[in-house]
Amino acid sequence: MMTPRERYLETLLFGKPDKVPLQPGGPRESTLAAWRKQGLPEGANYFQTLLDILGIEPERTKGPVLSLDVSFRMMPTFEEKVLEHKDGHYVVQDWMGAITEISDRFDYTYIRSARDFVTRKWHKFPVESREDWEEMKKRYNPHTPGRHPDDLKERCKAMKDRDYVVTFRFNGSFWQLREWLGLPNLCMMMIDDPGFIEEMIDYWTDFVSKTMEPILENVAVDSVGISEDMAYKGHSMISPAMVRRFLLPAYNRWVPEIKASGCPIVDMDSDGYIGELIPIWIEAGINCCDPIEVAAGNDLVEYRRIHGKKMAYRGGIDKRAIAKGGDVIKEEVTRVVPPLLEEGGYIPGCDHGVPFDISWPNFIEYTRLLAELTGWL
Repeated sequence: MMTPRERYLETLLFGKPDKVPLQPGGPRESTLAAWRKQGLPEGANYFQTLLDILGIEPERTKGPVLSLDVSFRMMPTFEEKVLEHKDGHYVVQDWMGAITEISDRFDYTYIRSARDFVTRKWHKFPVESREDWEEMKKRYNPHTPGRHPDDLKERCKAMKDRDYVVTFRFNGSFWQLREWLGLPNLCMMMIDDPGFIEEMIDYWTDFVSKTMEPILENVAVDSVGISEDMAYKGHSMISPAMVRRFLLPAYNRWVPEIKASGCPIVDMDSDGYIGELIPIWIEAGINCCDPIEVAAGNDLVEYRRIHGKKMAYRGGIDKRAIAKGGDVIKEEVTRVVPPLLEEGGYIPGCDHGVPFDISWPNFIEYTRLLAELTGWL
C-alpha cells in the first residue's frame, strides 16, 4: 500500500498509484452551516464523517505532520481598522493597505479570508505613486525576522523521510500587483507605464526567489503552488502576448529554481477560462493546474486531448451538476473522471470551493462516486 505522499506524486506525475487521492472539495462556512441542518453532526469534521459514512479508512502517516511556516506576506502588515459603518456595510483599511467595503453580515476580517463566499467593493489601493511603491517595498524584505521559522533547517531535515505531502504557495506577479495597484490600474499601467510594471514584477520575482531559497536548499518539497487568478469567464484578464511579456520572465526564473531542488510539481491556480493560458504555463515548465471551473468554459477532456500529458489537473467537476444531484451528478462525473484517470495526471474534485447549494446528501453521493472511481470503494 502506498503512502499519501507516494499516491499523490504517482497520480500527478502520470505514474501508477494504488488509488487516486480522494479530494472531493472543501466547503465554506455557509456550506457547513447548511450541512449541519441536513444531517452533518454539529462539531463533526465533514471529511472524517464522509469517510465514516462511506466506510473508508483514512490515509494515515507514521508520525507528526510538520509544516514549513514560511511567509510570503508583507511584514509588517497595515493596521486593520474600520473607517466607516453605515447602511449595512463596513468600510475598512485591511491588512494589505487597501480601502475595502463589505456587508456587516460578516466580520470585516472576511475581506481577506476564504472562509466564505463574500462580495467586496474596493475603494482604494495602497500603491498609487512611485513614493507609495518605495514604501511598499520595505514590507517585502526576504530576510525579515519571522519570515522563516528559526528551526527551518531542523524541520526540513525531519521532512526528508516523510510519508505525507509537503507544499508551499505564493502569489504570482499578476495577483500580487493587483493587490498593490488594483485590477483597473494594473491593466492601464501595463499600457501607459510598462517600465514601472516591469520594475515591480522584477522586485516581486526576486523577493519570491530569495524567500524560497532557504526552503529549496534544505528539502525537496512535493509541489509548489502559484496563485495567479488571472481570467474572466470567457478570456484571460490580459492577452497571451502580455502574459508572455510581463509574467513569463518570473515563471522562467521560479520554475527552474523549484525543479532544481528536486520538487517535481509546479501547480498554477487560476479561476476563470484558462484555455489561452495553459500553453504558456506548459512552456514555462508548470505541470499542474486547478481548479478548472466548468462554468467558465473549461473542459478537461478537451484539454487532455490537446495537451496530453504535458499538464496534470486538480478539480474540474462542475459544482452546478453536484448541486442538482441524481443522474446529473453521475453524468458529470462519468464525463470527466474515467477518461482522465485512464491516462493519469488527475485528482478529481469540485471546480472551486463547495457552495451552500450543494446539499449534504448530494455531496455524500458525489463523493461516493469519486471513491468508487478512484479505488477507495
